[in-house]
Amino acid sequence: MDSLRVAVAACLLSGLVFSGCVRSVPPASEAGGGEELVVWEDRRSLADGRLVALATRGPELVRVRALRALARIQDLSTLEPVLAGLGAAEVPVRDEAAFAAGVLALSWEPLSDAEKARMTEALLAAEASEKDERVRRTLLDSLGKLATPGAVKRLTERLSEERPEIASRAATALGVAARRGASLAEVPLERAAVLLQPGQSEESRYAGAYLLASAKRAEGLGWLRRCLGDEAADVRALCVKGMGDAGGPEDAAVVGRLLGDEVPRVSAEAARALAKLASRCGGHCTPMDELLALAPRAALVARGDSAAGHALLALSQQGLPEAGRRELETLRQSLQEVVPGAASEVAVGDLMTLDCRLAAALDRLKGEVDETLRCGRGQVPEVRRLALGLREVAQSRVRDGASGAVPYLSHPDSRVKLAALEAVSARPVPEAAGPVRALIGGEDLVVAASAASAAGKLKDAEALPAVRALAERVPEEPDMVAAVADGLVALAGKDAEPVLRTWLNHPHANVRRVAAESLSGLTGQPVRAPHVELPENARRPEPAPAGSTLTFRTRKGDFTVALDAEAPLTSGNLVTLARKGYFRGIAFHRVVPDFVAQGGDPRGDGEGGPGYSIRCEITRRPYRRAVLGMALSGKDTGGSQFFFTHSPQPYLDGRYTAFGEVTHGMEVVDRLLEGDTLLDVEVSP
Repeated sequence: MDSLRVAVAACLLSGLVFSGCVRSVPPASEAGGGEELVVWEDRRSLADGRLVALATRGPELVRVRALRALARIQDLSTLEPVLAGLGAAEVPVRDEAAFAAGVLALSWEPLSDAEKARMTEALLAAEASEKDERVRRTLLDSLGKLATPGAVKRLTERLSEERPEIASRAATALGVAARRGASLAEVPLERAAVLLQPGQSEESRYAGAYLLASAKRAEGLGWLRRCLGDEAADVRALCVKGMGDAGGPEDAAVVGRLLGDEVPRVSAEAARALAKLASRCGGHCTPMDELLALAPRAALVARGDSAAGHALLALSQQGLPEAGRRELETLRQSLQEVVPGAASEVAVGDLMTLDCRLAAALDRLKGEVDETLRCGRGQVPEVRRLALGLREVAQSRVRDGASGAVPYLSHPDSRVKLAALEAVSARPVPEAAGPVRALIGGEDLVVAASAASAAGKLKDAEALPAVRALAERVPEEPDMVAAVADGLVALAGKDAEPVLRTWLNHPHANVRRVAAESLSGLTGQPVRAPHVELPENARRPEPAPAGSTLTFRTRKGDFTVALDAEAPLTSGNLVTLARKGYFRGIAFHRVVPDFVAQGGDPRGDGEGGPGYSIRCEITRRPYRRAVLGMALSGKDTGGSQFFFTHSPQPYLDGRYTAFGEVTHGMEVVDRLLEGDTLLDVEVSP
């Protein structure tokens, strides 16, 4: 608590505008840009150069707000104006330019080698000469997002800084760079060990653990073992995660001790780590034996502690090799045995949800839907069971194709069809071609697009006319673009080029991105879509009233979220939907322990939305534990799906709009399992 007070005091003394120590930009009206600047930003308009002009000259507040707009528009043609801000006289302008550069580094449309080199050069020069500590930290963050060899080298050098706040920022940035594909093979891991020493702040210890876990190097195992006993849950979770990625079966005992950790996300990471260690065994081994210690968790879930089930959920999602079949069956039995004494119907539902998850893990081993046909004692709807089993079949290592999935292609429920398409796409069989072809012309466009992609995987030339017909509908139905492009390119090859080129000028950013990516693959030359602004009549959400909160009501309790004033349109979109009762009865369709709980999809399969998309409003709120984020499938594809973070996720910063934080009831979020539904979402004021 003392460290938190010091951090807040530092924010207040800076003389800048902060919210919970999160850097804020001034409203457009205060910045001098007025409503016009907000409209330009939302329409993705550069306003014939006027927005760039505001970002490069004029009063400080105007430049800061305009740079944020350029970051949100994320057009790489504005790279030079953004980098020019790194040399501004004003500290807030330099800081905002550094942040904007990091957002451009995360561009959904890949940077060219020349752009990466230019950005690396500019960020390195700025970081070397920067005197303001806050700006330096922002520059280090952006170097991590850029993840070039030059960026990694500089971050490695900064690990040796005597000031822990700089060294820890560099360590976290290196972890982000690793998530972006950078190699950390030359990074001296002993510097991470220094950050993990007793007496260091929790922030420093977290950074050291994040670097060690991201490096995935065996020489870091000694330090990872020592930090398994750290007093901070998020540090322990990272260290046990690192053990799973870098360790071996001989580490099972030390990892297994954390299965009993009192914090559910830590025990979940321990279960996941043991499953990873088990995958490296030649047969039955100690990690599998250790997992049997999860059996008592069933009794906790039966008493109403559904968070205790996260370890079982994590294990089932990770899966075990064939030699672990007995352990999966034993854990299922432990769930079945406690059902008669369960404290409530909710507890019974949780037990059976976990039962079906373990059943699906068994189906993955077999390569066909079997156990999920009978799991759940009637507590889990058939559609959910079938979709779950089929998706696990898609991940099976069984060499035979997914013949058993073919009959489900004609199931009446779209969620089952989608899961069956996933299975036959991953493990194609010739007999799937006809049923898949029939789905391409169906009324459900999500299923049709997925079928088009599956036809490409099946190399079904007879499906090409139907795929072409579906491609003609993409301009009016942009959500289909990625799957349809997959099928079209696979079946038409070079002949797909004319259609893809027409998509390059579409107003929807994700359509242009997919077209450019597909054309780059087809032609062997990098293709970049032109900048296109949205029309004046593009749908724009009403801003959320200042101080708005959302209260999410579930059968497991309620939790409240304070919405972020820096993302008024994203927040306003959820407020509008909530006031309409949109979220009533919608399930949390995705729960990944120690990562996120995701909901807001009316379809329940991860593919649904409100029928429109909103633009991203990237903020500087970091993805700490309990942050609300907007789920995306590409640039500016937000709609109604949202997620809550169980733990810090630094690599999400600047990529997905963070627009709120749980202020009350986070323990309810921790108790959520897949299938838990929202009774309502209420707005205040």
